[in-house]
Amino acid sequence: MPAFDGRKLWFVGIGGAGMSALAVVTRAWGADVAGWDRHETPYLEQLADVEIAISPSPPSTPVDWEPVVSTAYSALVSGQSRGELLAELVSSRRAIVVAGAHGKTTTAAMIAFCLHELGLDPAFLIGGSVPQLGSNAGAGEGWLVAEGDESDRSLELLRPEIGVLTNIDLDHHSTFTSRGEVEELFTRWLEGCGSAVTGDALEPVSFELAVAGDHNRRNAAAALAALELAGVEPVEAAGVLGHFRGAGRRLELRGAAAGVTLYDDYAHHPAEVEATLNAIRELHPAARVHVLFQPHLYTRTRYLAEELAAALSRADAVCLTEIYAAREEPLPGVTGKIVVDALARRRPGMWVGWAPELGDAGPMVIRAARDGDIVVTMGAGNVDDAVAVILGRLGG
Repeated sequence: MPAFDGRKLWFVGIGGAGMSALAVVTRAWGADVAGWDRHETPYLEQLADVEIAISPSPPSTPVDWEPVVSTAYSALVSGQSRGELLAELVSSRRAIVVAGAHGKTTTAAMIAFCLHELGLDPAFLIGGSVPQLGSNAGAGEGWLVAEGDESDRSLELLRPEIGVLTNIDLDHHSTFTSRGEVEELFTRWLEGCGSAVTGDALEPVSFELAVAGDHNRRNAAAALAALELAGVEPVEAAGVLGHFRGAGRRLELRGAAAGVTLYDDYAHHPAEVEATLNAIRELHPAARVHVLFQPHLYTRTRYLAEELAAALSRADAVCLTEIYAAREEPLPGVTGKIVVDALARRRPGMWVGWAPELGDAGPMVIRAARDGDIVVTMGAGNVDDAVAVILGRLGG
């Protein structure tokens, strides 16, 4: 176990999924933790008794505390990066790290869930909440299961006993100039792992899962292969994995009202949008599907507007909001409207709404939805804030 006794860690951006998970685990392993974020998030509920400053700008790091800084705030505060602290944890014990463009959170959650259900007491740091595990983080004494992030290249810092690569795609255009550059990073990383699973080389599992979609059957195949390397018999793991019900914001059923069923999903890349819509069609083959989509990042929207439109065209109706900027500054001429225009060109006559303000998008979607329809809020920003509005307007 890492030597965290006596250490004082100040987390800048503590409300995010990755940072909050690090705070939970390092605290359980002996550190004092505190931190700052711009606003309250659901991940802070598990740190309710920790001193956390909420303000527009980060305060100075307290004297004698070590700053651990989210990538989103690295330009504002200097200190140890999230990836560097994660590397400490990964090097401290037997670890399974899941990387790849898509499916990291679900695959890591599947692995942690199976280890937990089989009594193997894993530690885990997941990029989303996992209801069946009660959190996005756990500090068990067994295998450490974590996600590796290529968006800031911090994946290269991680040297686990087992590495899992779900798939390869170009997603982070502010970091990589080509798909080939992404492939080079993942190849170098796999070569530094003790043993590796390459998800694209595996066939999807054939047994029934509680989560829909071919992408989840592929995620499950990668999870099973990693678990086998960790010493879990495939038959034993498969028996447990069939009961995994998913991670938060991954085709998450949020409610139903007035005959309309509402899901929420984290999909923000064209491949993810397509996979999510295919899964919904699998679950509801006869239903009309409405998507409320919030583009994420100016660079991604600029380079993938046509691909996003192609993926969204699989829905019956789409409403788009303005881009969720996250860590990026605006780019001239790049707005969510370019996806609207691309979608209108691709499917003339399709119902396409443009609601720059998220608060206006929910009511617009409701006006188009009818009894028996499916509504999906989709994106990696705060589009899920619209869920309560939609359900409230529908009477749920």
